[in-house]
Amino acid sequence: MEKCIACGLCAEKCPKKVDDEFNMGISKRKAVYIKYGQAVPLKYAIDPEQCIYLTRGKCRACEKFCPTGAINFEDKEEIVTIDVGSVILAPGFKPFDPSVYDVYGYGKIEDVVTSLDYERLLSASGPNMGHLIRPSDHQEPKKIAWLQCVGSRNNNRCDNTYCSSVCCMYAIKQALVTAEHLSGDDISQTIFFMDLRSHGKDFEGYYENAKTKGVNFVRARPHTIDPGPEGVGVSIRFTTETGETFEELFDMAVLSIGLEASGDSMALADTFGIELDMHHFAKTGSFEPVNSSRTGVFVTGAFQAPKAIPRSVAQASAAASSAATLLADARGSMTRNKEWPEPRDIRGETPAIGVFVCSCGINISNVVDVEAVAKYAATLPNVVHVENNLFTCSADTQELIAEKIKEHGLNRIVIAACTPRTHEPLFQETLKDAKLNGFMVEMANIRNQNAWVHQREPEKATQKAKDQVRMAVAKITYSSPLNQETLNVTPKALVVGGGIAGMTSALAIADQGFETLIMEKNNTLGGNALALKMSFRGEIVKPMLDGLIEKVSTHPKISVATEATLKYVSGSVGNFKSEISINGTLKQIQYGVAVMAIGGREGVPTEYHYGEDRRVMTHLEFDAQVMESIVAESEKAAAPDKGKMENPQSVVFIQCVGSREPERPYCSRICCVHSVKTAIQIKEKSPETQVFILNRDIRTYGVWEDYYQKARELGVIFIRYEVERKPVVNLEENHIAVKVTDPILQLPLDIEADYLVLASGVIPNQSRDLVEVFKCSASAEGFLNEAHPKLRPVDMSVDGLFVAGMCNYPKPIDEAIEQAKAAASRACVVLSKETMKLDAVKSFVTDKCDGCALCVDVCPYNAISLETVDSSLDLESASYAETEKCKDSVVATTLNGESHNLNGSFHRRIVTDSALCKGCGICFATCPKEGIMVHGFTMNELKAQVTAAIA
Repeated sequence: MEKCIACGLCAEKCPKKVDDEFNMGISKRKAVYIKYGQAVPLKYAIDPEQCIYLTRGKCRACEKFCPTGAINFEDKEEIVTIDVGSVILAPGFKPFDPSVYDVYGYGKIEDVVTSLDYERLLSASGPNMGHLIRPSDHQEPKKIAWLQCVGSRNNNRCDNTYCSSVCCMYAIKQALVTAEHLSGDDISQTIFFMDLRSHGKDFEGYYENAKTKGVNFVRARPHTIDPGPEGVGVSIRFTTETGETFEELFDMAVLSIGLEASGDSMALADTFGIELDMHHFAKTGSFEPVNSSRTGVFVTGAFQAPKAIPRSVAQASAAASSAATLLADARGSMTRNKEWPEPRDIRGETPAIGVFVCSCGINISNVVDVEAVAKYAATLPNVVHVENNLFTCSADTQELIAEKIKEHGLNRIVIAACTPRTHEPLFQETLKDAKLNGFMVEMANIRNQNAWVHQREPEKATQKAKDQVRMAVAKITYSSPLNQETLNVTPKALVVGGGIAGMTSALAIADQGFETLIMEKNNTLGGNALALKMSFRGEIVKPMLDGLIEKVSTHPKISVATEATLKYVSGSVGNFKSEISINGTLKQIQYGVAVMAIGGREGVPTEYHYGEDRRVMTHLEFDAQVMESIVAESEKAAAPDKGKMENPQSVVFIQCVGSREPERPYCSRICCVHSVKTAIQIKEKSPETQVFILNRDIRTYGVWEDYYQKARELGVIFIRYEVERKPVVNLEENHIAVKVTDPILQLPLDIEADYLVLASGVIPNQSRDLVEVFKCSASAEGFLNEAHPKLRPVDMSVDGLFVAGMCNYPKPIDEAIEQAKAAASRACVVLSKETMKLDAVKSFVTDKCDGCALCVDVCPYNAISLETVDSSLDLESASYAETEKCKDSVVATTLNGESHNLNGSFHRRIVTDSALCKGCGICFATCPKEGIMVHGFTMNELKAQVTAAIA
């Protein structure tokens, strides 16, 4: 491993070709291979089942040609024993193999592919380098069909009765990406589906956007796919809801395959002795959603149930939180802090710039001539070394960069690769390892901002890449080392909201030894859960909720403040200060992190005669009558007579009341499952009662699909309606008249109902005050936003703030608890540090400041204030911790608070609070006199970039 330099000669000389499993068998690889281009570490391996020498005793070509002697045929596997305090199992899933379906022709018809096959065909690192061609004749397809629920929602051939949760959205994504890959006006994408399940945050908007961009959605489940004319393309026959049958030709058919448990994951479960459910996923409960049946063993991701990336990432942090709670007493006992070498002083050195151009496999090189860019970079002023690398972010290239810094005395680095948003910290660490200030690196984003958006114009893309590199070189020439301020961390947490999410998060933080304050605006803890009787899995909520409240109320590390509101916030991550009102009394508090768990609530319907008749009610109101008797029966106690349901003849549910509408253009996520679960309970209690669920789509995602199937078996009648043809409700003396058009019969149905239950949408609680005091962000609907939906699903845009529960997006109890534990896990990352370093990209005041205070007015983070300073002081002699060389970098805030009284020679200047500043640059852009700038984006650096851009 130490000798391999990933040159690829071994694979080049290897004579054995086999199917490449990473590209789903579409392309070939050698018996000596790397699994994929960005493998870490980037080292070649020998496939022992395919190697000619290991299977037949001949060849050894790879050994002969390896320039470093890295081939070791004597290498053996070894068993290593380690002692651990807890285990997290995340073995993932196996994609469904549709070859068991002869009707779809997979494996027989060339132009029928799975969604994962198609993903590789679209990928720039795939077998066709991102050029989409159909397998049969290698021509560009124009008309493509997606078939949903292949290997999901089926109890005949595959027995995967659950919904795989992700297929609808990835099909929409693939359809939209396809349009970007193909040219011409004759492109057509059609998605055949049963229920379109866009139930995640912002998913519904993505679905609606696809409609506006021409993606066709057809509600049908084609039975058979036949070969197209002369074996090219496919022929699909399908019947619509109206009973019309069509046969249509497509260039390709994509089977949207589901997720299932693999044999390896089932063997792993057996090894650890944990229980699996009927679908072979890890068995968990609603109240402990990451706890397996064995103490100390936690589960996450698709091993627990099929789920999309955001929930998988949040659930992973939740599992980490549960594991950390068990290990809290041992925290830090086996860790070591990373020690960086002292950076060399480069202030007197002439700029010596190294440029590293990344091919990113073929992500960049397939469009941009990276060798031409590298040659051009070598001609730029102050550039003394240039290289073109396959993957500049790989561990091997990081070592190479460090070596070249030392070898050539480089003091500035330009990386022409991808986005600094994800990769800049990696390169900064490489510089620090090489004894160079970490901020002496500039990234030219020639992938996201160039290769990916100019795929059809390689020559122009190459020229643009040269421009980007020239600008980066110009800017870094005028850059100076930056220092990061160190901040002491206050090891306390604030949790805003006392519902299940807030209490779970507070308890998880406190169990790791940190003091926590819960603020609740009402006079009691519990939130929405006080009105819930059962979880979706059937567990009774009240005992769990009572136990949680008891733990929180008696925990020595938790303080509870009810009837409390937040009045003021200052400070930043690690050191927030707030003023809160508790029963009208103001109190000052300090804390290092805060978790926002302010919840949501059931919307009040404005249609279907709600509020005019007691027989028309919402979910929660109906639960108070239906669920009370069920819970009482399960507890062997008498149910109260008041409000008890007396076996009605007919109950009608109407879904999407106030959701998926212009005023609330999102899916409220929990309504379908709630209605289906309640309908089952009604039918089990009173089989003769007719139950109707009027819906636009039934979104019983994941394992909740089993309830949908059970409801149909019990006789619950599901009738779909279009938003343009909503049900019509009239109040009669003895019943409620509901009229709806049946999409199958294409006839109006009149239903006489005793109760009408409106699945009203979930709306967030008031978040405006929190957004204003913390300067965080919220969606147009008022839900608090996460920093990144996939990479940071519980972090907020303001460092040190985390989000959990319904205030982020509607979700059931188990997902709220997962997110609460995830927020606690992320919060404890900050709280476990005694000190932390701030980002160096901060605003600073120059000697040109005249105190006009325009920047004070525009700063969105309240990081700038006015103070009186002595204008007679010699700013040139003031102590300044940074290493900027220009006079503009000497700031008034470096006077260390000394008091000077020189005959009234004082005037106003601004000062910046580095802890609050985010380096956004609004102050810089507003200032008319260059009185304030931002480190890393000084006027000299920006002028150099602009000059280079127009050169």
